[in-house]
Amino acid sequence: MSRFLARIRGLFKSRTQVGIDKAGNQYFIRNEEVDGIMKERRWVIFRGEEDPTSLPVEWICWLNGQRKKPPTPEEMMELEARRERVKLNIAKLQKEEEEEKLKRGVPQPSKTGKVGPPDLESFIKQFPGASLDPGSEGEVPDLESDSKEKWTRKFRDSDSTNTKTPAPKAPRVPMSTEPTGSGESFKPGTWQPPS
Repeated sequence: MSRFLARIRGLFKSRTQVGIDKAGNQYFIRNEEVDGIMKERRWVIFRGEEDPTSLPVEWICWLNGQRKKPPTPEEMMELEARRERVKLNIAKLQKEEEEEKLKRGVPQPSKTGKVGPPDLESFIKQFPGASLDPGSEGEVPDLESDSKEKWTRKFRDSDSTNTKTPAPKAPRVPMSTEPTGSGESFKPGTWQPPS
């Protein structure tokens, strides 16, 4: 029993604190002998709630052995300042992008993420001589007053009275599912893609 207590006391005596992060978490190191080989053990004692996702990336890399030396307080302050500059630059770029979109007239997405209905009037206006009402040229009727079915029927009927003749269809060539050619005529390096 006394050996057990001595070993536990030895564990706490031989640990070395290597640093503290901004949240107050303490980082320790201890050299242990495992199968005759000296190994370094690294761990953290959390201040408050144990939340591994709250640890800084630099300390996580040190705990996992991806860094040989622990991060210094100066390095941590420099990296924190850099992260803040990046956040400010991102906010500035987003603001400039929104202003540019307003200048070009691009509609802004709604904050809820929902997209509104398509603007049929502006879509139809881009075709010369087209209108939503086949009886009137260039006039766009109020879509709320017309029923959708009535408008669709009128538009379809006006397309059927079109005097254009349809283009002749190319004859269909049956496609074979079997490969053509023979292995005797194959020569490596002679195939070229069709141009």
